[in-house]
Amino acid sequence: MLIKGTSIGAATDMDGKFTFSIPVGKHVLQFSMVGMESKEIVIDSNKEIPEIVVVLKPAKNELEDVVVTGIFKKSRESFTGAVSTITEKELKSFRGRNLLSTLKNIDPTFNIIEDNTYGSDPNHLPEVQIRGTSSLPTVEDLKNETKTSNLNTPLIILDGFEITLQRMLDLNDEDISSVTLLKDGSATAIYGSRGANGVVVIESKRPEVGKLRLSYRGSLNVEVPDLTDYDLLNAREKLQLEVDAGLYEGKFSNETMRLQDRYTRVKEAVARGVDTYWLSKPLRTGVGHKHNLRLEGGGEGGFRYSASVQYNDVKGVMKGSDRKTFNGNVDLVYEFGSLLFRNSLEVGLSEANESPYGSFDQYVKLNPYWTGKDKKGEVMKELEETNDLFNPGPVNPLYDATLDLVNQKKVTTITDNFAIEWKPWKDMTLRSRIGLTKTVGDGDNFKPAEHSDFKDYTDDQIFRRGKYTYFSDKGFSYDWDITLSYSKIFADKHEVYVGLNYNLAQSESKSYTFTMEGFPQANLKMLSMALQYEENGKPAGSESVKRRLGLTGNVNYIYDGRYFADISYRVDVASDFGSDKRFAPFYSLGLGWNINQEKFMEGIAWLDRLKLRASYAVTGSVNFSAYQALASYEYFTGDRYRYWFGSKLMGLANEDLTWQETDKWNVGLELAVLSNRLRLTADYYRNTTGNLLSEMYLPLANGFPSYTANIGEVRNTGVELSAFGYLIRNTERNIIWSLSASMGHEK
Repeated sequence: MLIKGTSIGAATDMDGKFTFSIPVGKHVLQFSMVGMESKEIVIDSNKEIPEIVVVLKPAKNELEDVVVTGIFKKSRESFTGAVSTITEKELKSFRGRNLLSTLKNIDPTFNIIEDNTYGSDPNHLPEVQIRGTSSLPTVEDLKNETKTSNLNTPLIILDGFEITLQRMLDLNDEDISSVTLLKDGSATAIYGSRGANGVVVIESKRPEVGKLRLSYRGSLNVEVPDLTDYDLLNAREKLQLEVDAGLYEGKFSNETMRLQDRYTRVKEAVARGVDTYWLSKPLRTGVGHKHNLRLEGGGEGGFRYSASVQYNDVKGVMKGSDRKTFNGNVDLVYEFGSLLFRNSLEVGLSEANESPYGSFDQYVKLNPYWTGKDKKGEVMKELEETNDLFNPGPVNPLYDATLDLVNQKKVTTITDNFAIEWKPWKDMTLRSRIGLTKTVGDGDNFKPAEHSDFKDYTDDQIFRRGKYTYFSDKGFSYDWDITLSYSKIFADKHEVYVGLNYNLAQSESKSYTFTMEGFPQANLKMLSMALQYEENGKPAGSESVKRRLGLTGNVNYIYDGRYFADISYRVDVASDFGSDKRFAPFYSLGLGWNINQEKFMEGIAWLDRLKLRASYAVTGSVNFSAYQALASYEYFTGDRYRYWFGSKLMGLANEDLTWQETDKWNVGLELAVLSNRLRLTADYYRNTTGNLLSEMYLPLANGFPSYTANIGEVRNTGVELSAFGYLIRNTERNIIWSLSASMGHEK
């Protein structure tokens, strides 16, 4: 409780009672509480003041009435786009292993593509899509797995600034206020060249008003391997299968004798009870833990602050695989009259360790009559000596796990976001934001000379055994925008919203890779101890610079709360494309009808919303190489004439290389009943992407293998159905249920 316009106030005790001295004169008392609507009472200290009883009402959830798009805040009643908004309470109710898993559980259109090659590897970045694919990989893309997984990744916005999927995966979910999924063209067109794959908009918590508060949350995370889908033969069954297949019958008598000799040895092992379940050897039940500490406080209309730290240790089901992340954040907010300043500084650290037990698919291929150990109980390098069946002998993956291996990656990310907001008038807001991000990463992969990779090296290659690969990544980006928004109601029936946004961004990155070989002693695992670069190898590296500029306009009109239209137009400029095609327009048009606002719907008290909407839009995609439109050359650094190097053309320039454009159609119906306790949504969509970017391969007689061109088309159609409701909903607790389904077709 405060005296309005002063810092004089008091806090209630455990019973809600308070007492304090009031200066002479009339004053306005402001009563506030987190999660409740504020209330003001006028008192006069010159008169006798009776006992005051104040009852605060629960605050209405702003997210139920507003759609956060990352650029503009739009009224949900007049918004024509297809969106899903997940609040903080819902995130906690559906909390999964990480934020990606939570979103997948809530909304089926947020699809994580299953990849059995990596299983539950905590260090593998999954492929994520919203409403299917809008880009197809080329042959070169398929060779570069990371690039392929990024082609259809949705745009991810945190507090107005773009972040990577890896950064989203490592976010402190205790600092997240809401997540909004923008799906159709009407919702994503404001992002123009980046909106074809959908948009994930994340809003972090703002410091809350009140006295200093300290909170802690801890949890245990258990990763359990699931082998129920595997039905493998046991040792006796596998041996019988080999006999039935004629594996021990040779073409000649001497060959048959050797095969029968192996059969006898294997049969004796089976008779002794050898039956190794190899699938269990590299696996474990991983028990990780997460800790979050948050501090916040501050006064209303002045200075507010928050600081949080999180440590998360995820243990993978493969022995030795884990991912540790640390997030630290300091958020400062200051209000001065019609001005609001906010600065958020975040430091993220991550350390990823891969399992020394190799790939899980190795163990599926091993015979159950192999033990992997010799008579002394020591792990063997080869499971069986070279013979007619195995040449060379099969490698024992458990042997490599006994060596002193290193396969580690560390990444440090420092981000500072600053925003200033000015409201010169009640209906107008001017906001400017700038975000700076610095990323530094490095990785080490060391295999000693005893590793099975080098078992076939000859004696003259002894000083090539052992390999060390080191890589270093550095990146820096800035993102600046300025937004003007204006909303006004005219004649009690005409509501207009106008928004303008200007955006300028640049990102640059550099990476270096060194592969050295020749480590005779396993304990000398430093890069400087290598004898030479790998054979026919040399240091490698890459760099890229991307620049983007965009101008966006949005107009929203609603008549009498019943009929509404939403129009967006954006012009983008990007350095990724041909010099003659760097400007591209993107736009959307949406129409809607709030049927529940019609007079013939009056008297239906249980109906809160019945909305019909439709939209069409053209959006784009820029998840491609920075220099795809340019002629690129490679230097002959291994050969020279005196001080000069030669070069060769690697790819042909394409000045007319233009944007991929996605036409998006969407029709949707929204229903909410029983004070929004039950919400139903149905959508039909059709997305068609033309001007697909692909590599055109040429005869080598041209002097270069390929060039990038616009060719091909991909179409996605689908239906989404979702239901969401509260079994219990009050100020103290919420019990939530949801049911959703998505069906799509792609060609």
